[in-house]
Amino acid sequence: MLTRMARLLVVKTTAGADAPERCSQAFTVASTAASAGVPVSFWLTGESAWFALPGRAAEFELPHAAPLPDLLELLLEAGTVTLCTQCAARREIGPEDVLPRIRIAGAAVFVEEITSEGAQALVY
Repeated sequence: MLTRMARLLVVKTTAGADAPERCSQAFTVASTAASAGVPVSFWLTGESAWFALPGRAAEFELPHAAPLPDLLELLLEAGTVTLCTQCAARREIGPEDVLPRIRIAGAAVFVEEITSEGAQALVY
C-alpha cells in the first residue's frame, strides 16, 4: 500500500482571474497538500499561465481567500510549479519572463507525471 508521503499529487489549474474561485481552490488544495508534506506538482495552464509572471499573483483578489502570492511561494518552495508550453507560447511568455523556479514543460511531462505509479491528478 502506498503511503501518503510517497503519492504524487498533480494539480492543474486552467482558471485564472476569469474564474477566481476555481483558481483559488486549485492553489489552496495544492499548497495545503504541500504543507502537509505531500509531493506536489502544480501546473499553470490557460488563464492561470499569467501567474508565472512576476507580480501577477499579487493582482489576484478574492474575498476570504488566502493571498495567491503566499500560496504560489509555498508551492515554489515545497513542490514543482510548471507553466504549460503551449499556454506560454500563446501568451508570448518565454523562460526569461517567468518567476525563478518555474519550469516550462508540455503535455509529455504532464502525462508522465499523472501516469506515474500512485499519482493522483486534479484539474481545476
